[in-house]
Amino acid sequence: MLYPELFKSLEAARWNMATDIPWDQFDRSLVSEEQLRTIKMNAVTEWSALPATEMFLRDNRDDSDFSAFMSIWFYEEQKHALVLMEYLRRFAPEYLPTEEELHNVRFEFDPAPAMETLMLHFCGEIRLTHWYKCAAQWHSEPVIRSIYEVLSKDEARHAGIYLKYMRRAIERLGDSARLAFAKIGVLMANTKTAKALHPTNLHVNKNMYPEDSVQSHLPDPGWLEQWLDTQIHFDAIWEGKVVNGILRNLSTLLEVPIQSAKDLSRYRKAMSSAERDPSGHLAAG
Repeated sequence: MLYPELFKSLEAARWNMATDIPWDQFDRSLVSEEQLRTIKMNAVTEWSALPATEMFLRDNRDDSDFSAFMSIWFYEEQKHALVLMEYLRRFAPEYLPTEEELHNVRFEFDPAPAMETLMLHFCGEIRLTHWYKCAAQWHSEPVIRSIYEVLSKDEARHAGIYLKYMRRAIERLGDSARLAFAKIGVLMANTKTAKALHPTNLHVNKNMYPEDSVQSHLPDPGWLEQWLDTQIHFDAIWEGKVVNGILRNLSTLLEVPIQSAKDLSRYRKAMSSAERDPSGHLAAG
């Protein structure tokens, strides 16, 4: 089981909201109304870890080890929402999300294959790591800068843990796990489509379509693209860091050289062909 050691490592890295955030350094002149609105949107988005956890527990009923890890992931993601809300409560209470706004992002996700969902969230954590790093640079107010830097480190740790469970899945399931990871990796590493691709803006409940993404349930459903494109300026250089992080880790995980999305796509096609023809042989390179 991975959970016992993961618990120890995450406990050692845990930060204290009361003492590790420099609340006394707040400078109201350095944060705009525009920025406060985006802090609110991120707080509500982080709250959606609640329905995501419900999905993970439902779809991984046969994996108690991973389900136990969800207790930590859920705690830390809800803590992200809480620290952003605490910032607003202290310094801009007029932007504090209401309970109704938070509850609006809790709805049921359709069942989905566990391996594809695991890979999707691994990619999502890498993306959030860099979104929050970029957001910290956009802000000049020291307290919110510090908060986004702390959240970015948490998301990076979460990505590392998802990667451990992906490695375990390959040990247990072999090529079916490899193919699932490659399929989602091709989608998430495509720079033409992936810029805002994250679990919170994917369609997850066909009966609610088109309002079946987390972002569609936010007070301002269109805020994310504006935040990325015209506010924090998450440009091609930043996007390259996300894609390189995904490809580099997949290359190590799959034990094949993957330097581009095209390399990964070729690997996926070869895996798919081998799956259709069990007598086929997939070369390591």
